Amino acid sequence: MSLATTLREFELQTRPIHPDTRRALDKRWAELPEHAKTPEQLLGKCAVGCEGTHGVFPKCNLTCSPCYHSADANKVRIDGDHTVTEVTKQMGLLRQIRGPRAHAQLIGGEVSLLPAKAHRDTLLAMRAVGREPMSMTHGDFDYDYLLDVVLNDDGTPAFEKVSFAAHFDSLMRGRRGAVRPKSEAELNPFREQFAQMFLDLKKQHKVDSYLAHNMTVTPTNLDEVEQVTRDVLEMTYDMMSFQPAAFIGDDRRWKENFQEVTIDAVWERIEAGVGQKLPHKAVQFGDPRCNRHTVGVMVEGRFASVLDADEPKDIAARDRFLKHYGGMIFGDIPRWALTIKIIRAVVTHPQDLPAMVGLVNRILKRGGGLRAVIRAARRGKVSFKTFVVHNFMDAEQVKPAWQLMQQGVVADDPLIKETQERLGSCMYAMAHPETGEIVPACVQHSVLDPIENIGLRTLLPLEPKGERRTGITNGRAAELVDEGASRW
Repeated sequence: MSLATTLREFELQTRPIHPDTRRALDKRWAELPEHAKTPEQLLGKCAVGCEGTHGVFPKCNLTCSPCYHSADANKVRIDGDHTVTEVTKQMGLLRQIRGPRAHAQLIGGEVSLLPAKAHRDTLLAMRAVGREPMSMTHGDFDYDYLLDVVLNDDGTPAFEKVSFAAHFDSLMRGRRGAVRPKSEAELNPFREQFAQMFLDLKKQHKVDSYLAHNMTVTPTNLDEVEQVTRDVLEMTYDMMSFQPAAFIGDDRRWKENFQEVTIDAVWERIEAGVGQKLPHKAVQFGDPRCNRHTVGVMVEGRFASVLDADEPKDIAARDRFLKHYGGMIFGDIPRWALTIKIIRAVVTHPQDLPAMVGLVNRILKRGGGLRAVIRAARRGKVSFKTFVVHNFMDAEQVKPAWQLMQQGVVADDPLIKETQERLGSCMYAMAHPETGEIVPACVQHSVLDPIENIGLRTLLPLEPKGERRTGITNGRAAELVDEGASRW
């Protein structure tokens, strides 16, 4: 390798914002509907959005009401080779279109049903194309399985850090030790047990983790959100995510009027659990009717938000950051490269330093002051926390809205038009390498999953027949999707 080539690669690796990232962000911003192009919008400014897998292990060993899987989902077998192959293809398309870095969920069924090696190989394949994977699980697996996923065959760590999102709520049936829970509180020992596995992983094998706690909310457990928030805050979860139920998936599991649960109602109960208001208007991912979140520091039970829309200096600091540093990649890169990135960025925009220092001082003040934060840190009582509500849409609206969008038609019906607006600014997408498309998750679950799973029943039958396992791909499933598309 010539010196000139080495220097070019060094410059690119330490450039504050990678040119591929810049192109992907600009494309993402251009594609957003006008109503979403607001000062607080993060899509297209510092993120392309989250990503997820589909059709790679559509099977679960718990039953939930509601369940977003189609009725055919559990009628296929888990095939590790299929999972690794298809996830690699899907992530490759996302890398091509959405740039070198994004958060991606390994989702589609219960991830712990995958053979541990296939799970590990899939995570490595995702990381190889710049995805930061999060394994989505119900959390009902043993520590030995976690070790088999995280450690190589020789016992050395395959990862420096792993991310898992565990779903716990009383609507789930079949969990070992809590087959039919009668309350959310009954699940707290299982929440604690799951989190403890990752503390043990860190202690025994020096592997860090990021943990999210997910919960579906219906009229049945809405009033328990407050106590769940209070309880989980005492555990080592980094994120608490709540999803108001939607009419998607298996209609045999629709037992209640999910529309009674609004994003505002859930957020109010989260705030009650935290014991204070949670500012969320300073930043936005996608459409505010779909997502609400806030990030901050928890200090001795006191939440210090990173940004507050009611503080003009916070908004000024936000705007400076998005303008000059939006798109910088901070994770999963060598520390020396990150250090040089930051130095180059600061040297280029030294006028931003006072604003950023001021922001840090305000965060410390919200946490009780520098001395209080230091005292709490010494006792292990300081941690970053993220609170999220994801509000999915009903299939009844998504299907006609997507069909019209494919035709380039804006709906006359107000509800369908609103659905189109939300789909156009979706922050959570899935890739289809066979068509080159990236679709919103609500479209995947409402429109494409039912047909895709019909194809998977042929490709991945519960009882393998002969050479059926050879050459399994989503390509044939795509053909079946095309054949059945007229149904929708």
